[in-house]
This record gives sequence, C-alpha cells and structure tokens, in this order.
Amino acid sequence: MSHPPTDGLVGHYLAEEIDAAYLYRELAAVETDGKRRDLFRKLAEVEDRHVERWEQVLVEQGGVVSEDRRPTRRARLVAWVARRLGPGAVLPMILREEGREVAAYLRLAKQATDPSTSETAAVLAADSATHAQELANILGKPGEPWHSSEVGGYLRSVVYGFNDGLTANFGLVAGVIGASAAPRFVIISGIAGAVADALSMGASGYLAAKSEAEVHAHDIEMERYEIRLMPDLEEDELALIYEAKGLEPGQARITAHALMADPEKALATKVREELDIAESTVTPLRDGLVTGTATAIGAIIPILPFLLTSSGWAIWISLTISMLAHFGVGGARSVFTGRGIWASGRDMFLVGFGVAAAGYLIGLALERAMGGAGMGPVVP
Repeated sequence: MSHPPTDGLVGHYLAEEIDAAYLYRELAAVETDGKRRDLFRKLAEVEDRHVERWEQVLVEQGGVVSEDRRPTRRARLVAWVARRLGPGAVLPMILREEGREVAAYLRLAKQATDPSTSETAAVLAADSATHAQELANILGKPGEPWHSSEVGGYLRSVVYGFNDGLTANFGLVAGVIGASAAPRFVIISGIAGAVADALSMGASGYLAAKSEAEVHAHDIEMERYEIRLMPDLEEDELALIYEAKGLEPGQARITAHALMADPEKALATKVREELDIAESTVTPLRDGLVTGTATAIGAIIPILPFLLTSSGWAIWISLTISMLAHFGVGGARSVFTGRGIWASGRDMFLVGFGVAAAGYLIGLALERAMGGAGMGPVVP
C-alpha cells in the first residue's frame, strides 16, 4: 500500500524520505558487518529527521500530516531483495538513490519560490550529501555520488537477463503457435530458443565484462607506467585534482607530494579520481553465468505450460503467466529506473504483448504463405 495522498513537491519528498528511513532499517536488520550495520542505523535516524522536517513544512503550508508512514511498494520490493540476497545486492542502487536525492534537493533549493521549502531543501541537501559520502566511502566508492550515479552488480544482470529471455522466447513461442505447429514443435522450438538465448546472453555478459576489465587493466597499467616515467608531471596532476576538490594550492601540492612517495597509493588515487574506475566485485565469468541463468529462467516460462499439460488450455496458461511475468519484471526494473512499480510493470506488459502479437502474426503469415502446409494444429 502506498502513502496517503499529499500535495505537490512536499508530499513527494516526504514519501521518499519515509522510504529511505524504512530501507536503511531493513538493511541494518540483515547486515552482518558491524560497521555497515551501525552506518545503516545512523542513516535511518538521519532520514527520520528529514521526514520530520518535511512534515513541518507540510503543516506550514496548510497540509495535514498523517501518522501512517508506510513505505511504497517499490521500497518494499527493494527490502525484499535485500532480505533474500543480502544488502550487497541493492547497495549500488541505494547509493545511486542517495546521489539523486542530493542533486534533487540542490535543484529544489535553487528553484523553490516558497522560502520554507527552499530552506528545508538546502539543509537536507547538505545533510544528505554528508551521509551519501559516508555510504560511498564504506562501499569503497569515495567521491560525490550525486555527480556520478552508476548502477551495476548482479541484481541488474538478473533482471535484464530474465527480461530478455522471457520476451524473446515468448515472441518465438507465439510465432510457432501462429504457424499452427503441433504442441511438440512448440516445446522443441521453445527449449531450443531458451538454450540459444541463454548461451547468447551469458556469452555476451561474459565478453562485455571481460572487455571492460581488460580496458580498465590497460588504463591502470598505463597510469602505473606514467607514474614511473614522469613522476613530476603526475605529481602536478594530483595537485590539480586536489585543488579542484577545494584544497588550497599549497596544501594540494603537499598532499600530492606525500602521495607520490608511495607509488601504489598515488596509482590508487589516480585510478579513482582521474580514470574514475571503481573496484568491482563482478567478475566476467560470474556475470556471464548469472546473466545466462537468469535468461534461461525467463525463457522457460512461456513453454512451461506445454511441458506440464497437453490440453488446449496450455496456450492460454502460457499467455497468462508470461504476461504476469512481464508485469513483474517491469516492476523489478523500477528499482533501477526510479519509476513507480505500476507504471514500469504496465509498460513491460504492453511490450510483452506487442512482441507476442508480432510473433503470432509473423507465424500466421508464414504459414499462409507456405500454402497452409503447417505441421499440425497446436490444439490436439
């Protein structure tokens, strides 16, 4: 169940802060690392203060504050994933949300015409920036996440692999049905399509991650070579990096010189600040396996009814569960896009229906073009 209705931007930001407080408490409840658990609890307390601040603004604008602070469906979905797969599965998305929140508050502080709203946004932007950086540091991604909000990890591979397998094989099965093929040919085509799509997506995920890792390794090696070959120039670059972060020129020079005394620390700083390469837990082989497996699971859904029953209802069961799965994966995609579960699920539902309709019409047209020489009706 979603929040009680509130008006305008204040209600929107109030709902987001309620979600954030809820999520951090859920993460703290399942986190096994003591340092991270304490951080999540502290962040939940910060978000509680944000909720109270927006409620105060709402009252000042003549609104009514409800005692109902239930999180949105999207927040509950993220929490469910964290409970099943661990906090690490959703932390990249949480960090992205924090960065987006800071940027949104900064814009609101600049654009709001109401002084109370503008002041609140400015205070909360500074507050959110502080704990966003704390979260980024504990995740090994120091910097300012409101300037760079990358989403990655295995969860994204699962969602998008599942989506690809489901949609592609649903269209294939619909095409075979449109061609009036017998049930055994639907099964054969569906299984062949599922295996081919899973292998293709798995290989693509592996090669993409491997290529990215190789590019990063090459860039890092080049940077290491430059530090060894041109230490003075690299020290100048480090000093400029720290100046850009706000240090006085003299202090930036001292910091850069101290870093250059340890080439490995200097390299780590250049990799993070200049190359913008963050340490990743995703390996090419694992990413390929996760993507391929998720694709296979999604692809098997449209043909599952044909494996379990030989009745004519298999077609309608396949259509029903496939469309429900499309809505579900659309809702899951909202974790990355920030859209509502209903809107994202609806769009994916329509995409799946469109793919199935196109596949069916193509199969029907091909069957008629071949003079109706099909392989037997789908319904026995």
